[in-house]
Amino acid sequence: MQVSRFVQLHDTASLQKGVTLFMGFDFHEYVSITRAIPTKGPTFPIFRPDRSPIKSGEGYWIIGVDKKNEIVLSDAVRLYDLSQSNFAEHLQSLKAFYADPTIHSHPQDRCTCTAPNARKITGKVTYNGDLWVREDFRGGGIAQIITRIVFRVSFVMWAPDFLCALVARWRVEKGSVAQYRHYEPGGAMLQLVEDDILEDNWLIWLTGAELRSQVEHTRTELILGS
Repeated sequence: MQVSRFVQLHDTASLQKGVTLFMGFDFHEYVSITRAIPTKGPTFPIFRPDRSPIKSGEGYWIIGVDKKNEIVLSDAVRLYDLSQSNFAEHLQSLKAFYADPTIHSHPQDRCTCTAPNARKITGKVTYNGDLWVREDFRGGGIAQIITRIVFRVSFVMWAPDFLCALVARWRVEKGSVAQYRHYEPGGAMLQLVEDDILEDNWLIWLTGAELRSQVEHTRTELILGS
C-alpha cells in the first residue's frame, strides 16, 4: 500500500501491538482503500463522497497496517453542523447519509430514530463510524486505542459539542464502547436498499465537556509525523 500521501500517527500503544497508523483526509482515497479489503463490509454513504461529500477540514480517516504493510483496521470521522437541527432529525431525513436525499436515496430507504437523547445532540456534532478491525487483531484492545485517538484528534480539530456513533447492540453489551459515557437503544433502525443495509443500532455519545475530560486523562502518546 502506498502511504506517502498520508500523515503517520506515532502512537506507542498501537506500535506495541505491531500496528502502524496513518491518517488521511481524502475520502475518495479512503473508499478506494476500504473497497480493496476483502473481509470488510461496504462503507456507508456517510463517508462516501459520491453520496455525501465531506468538505476540507470536516473529516478524516485512520487506517492501520501490520508489519507486512497489510491493512488491519479502518475508521472514519466527520463533523456535522447541526446548529439548526439535531441528530435524530438528521438521521430520519436521511441527510446524515446523503447530501441530497431526493437525488441519492432509494424510495424505500428509511431511518427511524427513537433514542430520546438524539434530539438533544445538536450544534457541532462529530460522528465516528466505519470501524473495522481484521479478525486476527480483534479482542486485543486495538479498537479502544483507535477510539482514544479519535477522541483526541476530534477534540483538537473541532472541540465539538457532542461526539457520537451508532453501534450494534452486541458491542454495548460486550462493553467495547465503554469509553463513551452514554448509550441507549433506538439510535437508528436503518434500511438503505442500494447498499443492502438493514440494521438496528444503538446510539452512543459524549458531551463536549466529557470529551475534554477524556482527552485530558488520556496518556496515549500521539505524534503527527510527515
